[in-house]
Amino acid sequence: MSLISVNNLTFGYEGNIDNVFENVSFNIDTDWKLGLIGRNGKGKTTFLKLLLGKYPYKGTITKSVEFDYFPYEVKDKEKMSIEIVQEIAPNVEDWQIIKELNLLNANVEILYKQFKLLSGGEQIKILLISLFLRGNNFLLIDEPTNHLDIETRDNLVEYLKRKKSFILVSHDRNFLDKVVDHIVSINNTNIDIQKGNFTSWQENKNRQDNFEMTQNEKLQKDINRLEIASRNTANWSNMVEKSKYKTNESETSIDRGYVGHKSAKMMKKSKTMEQRIEKAIEGKTNLLKNIDKNESLKIVPIESKKNPLIVLKNLQIKYNDKAIFSPVSFEVKNGDRIAIIGSNGIGKSSILKLIMENNLEYNGELKIANDLKISYVSQSTEDLKGNLKLFASDNKIDESIFKAMLSKMGFSKTDFNTNIEEMSEGQKKKVLIAKSISEQANIYIWDEPLNYIDIITRIQIENAILEYKPTIIFVEHDDIFIEKVATQTIELKNGE
Repeated sequence: MSLISVNNLTFGYEGNIDNVFENVSFNIDTDWKLGLIGRNGKGKTTFLKLLLGKYPYKGTITKSVEFDYFPYEVKDKEKMSIEIVQEIAPNVEDWQIIKELNLLNANVEILYKQFKLLSGGEQIKILLISLFLRGNNFLLIDEPTNHLDIETRDNLVEYLKRKKSFILVSHDRNFLDKVVDHIVSINNTNIDIQKGNFTSWQENKNRQDNFEMTQNEKLQKDINRLEIASRNTANWSNMVEKSKYKTNESETSIDRGYVGHKSAKMMKKSKTMEQRIEKAIEGKTNLLKNIDKNESLKIVPIESKKNPLIVLKNLQIKYNDKAIFSPVSFEVKNGDRIAIIGSNGIGKSSILKLIMENNLEYNGELKIANDLKISYVSQSTEDLKGNLKLFASDNKIDESIFKAMLSKMGFSKTDFNTNIEEMSEGQKKKVLIAKSISEQANIYIWDEPLNYIDIITRIQIENAILEYKPTIIFVEHDDIFIEKVATQTIELKNGE
């Protein structure tokens, strides 16, 4: 057994008031299959980069293993994908590359396309086979399931089951349950390590949160009761103390010793109560610090007077005169929540773009009701820049509502003062989702909205959709999310 040992680690980004980590210490066994979880912006990717020695820090990190980090940085996206694989995993032969690609059920043709021309999922697959072929170092795997179709996620599960150990950052609940045996949680005030998968961690977390909330309520009642009793006792003590002295000549003699003793006894009782109050308050301060408030998000959809809103009949999108999927037919009516699923590169996002822009070549019929108000979340965050105030103004949304939604999704005061291009990928995606749910629309069209989004926020989004029932078409690979919110699932398949 060997350890990755972290002692008194302190790290903060230049210009930020708050540190990401403050004097944290813990040990990780390098035989563990470890899931690293936490809200967006809590420092999961930062921790992996610290292990790699990318940033200066205070404290010590000792290790006896060499690391490989995923995803690899692709500096020249103009290159053919097969060249990218050969750079990351040198000395491998073409047949080995093709074999790994087949295991991910990916088309071999993507090897001979420029990396920049591949879909997000296809790019991840190229980087994954590079990971598989590279060697046997300890793996630091940072959100590998973003953009990946469900089938490829299952293949990745089988690969990771064969690995001895790794640290995995993921927000996919099912994926974590299938591959990890320990969870490291970066909380608001500490880092917690537990044996088990995500579900067992979540159950333990819920029990702890419920205990703390119950204890907090009990202590508050104790404090209120003790404060009243302490005030009454102090008042009685003062009244008794005053009674030692004659107020007029007609009063009979007073046993000042007895009265003084009684007053002192009452004052001592009051002081004891004050000490108990202080102890109860101290107990309360140690509670609730790591409870993430699952605050409710709000969506305000507008029901269209037209129904159906969208009709697709035997539709096939074409590239270079070739249909990329089998004919598909469905209608979108008020209140429908339609998930479009299928393998990477098959054309899921293209259907959404066709509805939005109607400028792609296709066979079949597409009918869209006039004057539909559409709210769109794109798959990409590359064009986001500037501050949140300017973003709200440019997109003609109410700034206070927009920022309230971001706050509920875990944005801090520091985050509100950060330019969007400097935010984490998860925070950028939250900006797009907060924009969308701040808009009143007849239909919401979301293209892989949950990429990089933390688990707590995923649950918030699920709950909001189930409560407000917007009409929505979405592409997503989180099978729990699909199961909970979709009223209909459309699967695209290859073929003419």
